[in-house]
Amino acid sequence: MSKAPYLLQRPERRRSPVVFASPHSGRDYPAEMIAASVLDPLQLRSSEDAYVDRLFSDVPSYGAVLLSAVYPRAWVDLNRRADELDPALVEDVARVGLNPRIASGLGVVPRVVAGGRSIYRGKIRRAEAEARIDTVWRPYHELLKAVLDESRSLFGQAILIDCHSMPREALNAIRTARGKRPEVVIGDRYGASAAPGIVAAVEAAFRAQGFVVSRNVPFAGAYVAQHYGRPSSRCHAIQVEIDRSLYMNERTLVPRSDFPALRTRISAAARSIAEIGIEGLPLAAE
Repeated sequence: MSKAPYLLQRPERRRSPVVFASPHSGRDYPAEMIAASVLDPLQLRSSEDAYVDRLFSDVPSYGAVLLSAVYPRAWVDLNRRADELDPALVEDVARVGLNPRIASGLGVVPRVVAGGRSIYRGKIRRAEAEARIDTVWRPYHELLKAVLDESRSLFGQAILIDCHSMPREALNAIRTARGKRPEVVIGDRYGASAAPGIVAAVEAAFRAQGFVVSRNVPFAGAYVAQHYGRPSSRCHAIQVEIDRSLYMNERTLVPRSDFPALRTRISAAARSIAEIGIEGLPLAAE
């Protein structure tokens, strides 16, 4: 591994307290992972939030920061705690309590990809798992914390938009109050990770672009929203999940022909979100 573990895109001048982050869109698969895996490259990519970073790539032009992963979720999951090691995958890790993420194979170093397909034949050394955490997970989160602290210093508050995509099948049983299947799910950990006014503004930004939006079901936010969302400290974290079938073929991961049009709608929503808290506009209510 020689590449930086993240891509940080800054505006020419920061004018927004909002930080957009895409922790699962990394697609640089280390050669040693491809060699060790029992899966082919396309299968390895099945748990990737493919192209989410591209959907939000205009945000620096709105005065906001965009932080994107470089390495894939299948290598190390940036939306997990650093200590969520899976004893079924990593040698010399003791079983401690019941953690549903670890039990399902989706710890900080995943054992499986989408559909529960195992990545490796057997276990990996603990030193290897810890090296991934030290070289990818820690630098990403150190930088994320730094840019959020910068937001609070410059603007008096920080707003983190944690950007993801979700499989269409996860929405099959979900309907909004109007009976429609959601296309965007806003997660604020049921009100714990962000002020209500900010959450409402984020939801309104997507609704204004014609998206069917729901909150917290089936995704309320994981480690990132839980760890960084501290409304009482003026740091707000909101997870955004986008139905990936809207912009790509979920089996082949090939973008749809109307990808540019969808990206335009996402960018317009992101522009509205970037304006939350800018001087001259009302701050969202605490």
